[in-house]
Amino acid sequence: MKQFSISFAHRRILQRIDVLRQLVDRDMKILYKRSMLGVAWTLINPLLQLVVFAFVFQVVLPSNVLKYASFTFTGLLVWNWFQGSLLQATGVIIANRALIRQPGFPSAILPVVTTATGLIHFLLALPVLLGFLLLDGVQITPVVLLLPLLQVIQFLLIICCAYFLAALNVTFRDIQHTLGIVLTLIFYLTPIFYDIRHLPSNYQVFYNMNPMVHLVKAYRAILMEGTFPNLQPLFILTVIVGLGLPIGLRVFRHQSVRFVEDL
Repeated sequence: MKQFSISFAHRRILQRIDVLRQLVDRDMKILYKRSMLGVAWTLINPLLQLVVFAFVFQVVLPSNVLKYASFTFTGLLVWNWFQGSLLQATGVIIANRALIRQPGFPSAILPVVTTATGLIHFLLALPVLLGFLLLDGVQITPVVLLLPLLQVIQFLLIICCAYFLAALNVTFRDIQHTLGIVLTLIFYLTPIFYDIRHLPSNYQVFYNMNPMVHLVKAYRAILMEGTFPNLQPLFILTVIVGLGLPIGLRVFRHQSVRFVEDL
């Protein structure tokens, strides 16, 4: 009987993985359907943002940030994964009415799909980031092997937030519109195109409450400085995510009973 339960659980996990793969593949195809540039759009947005920030903070208002292209592009890629995945995940239930209405469909997989799609975009842009690093004379050190660890932490952080937002947005549709404003505010409060070390120390206390600050700094430490990131805030963030993820999933599953009715 125990062996049967293990076998059933194993088949169920494989089934979920297969559903996840098919949905991610579907989203990628839909996103770039009839697009001449295809996945190149993954790079166009952050590159254009980089051009604007480089002009403003290197020409108009010169800053003292060294290796500005690598510095800013690293922050943009990390942020765009976070922002894009949350925006997509918030409306993912409404956008997949047909799947939600199918009996037995695992709706909890949909926020994971949007996060995984964002991760693919991040990975596709990573070689361009490495090109910037090499052009800026940055040496890639073995500490870069810690990069997947940061990606796992960020992946779980996004899913944790996505479960809350996706569940609540079905009932309160204003959340999807409000989120864009909130993310814009957090964007400017994250040291993406400026160095947090240039801020007065009394402001940095508030900045440290933003989890994206620690993730961006950790990515830069690994990629640009070739050093270990500050592990204490990452550990605290991991604990918070570890506690918040089951709660978010529980809230999502509790709300999912009403998804068909609310849609």
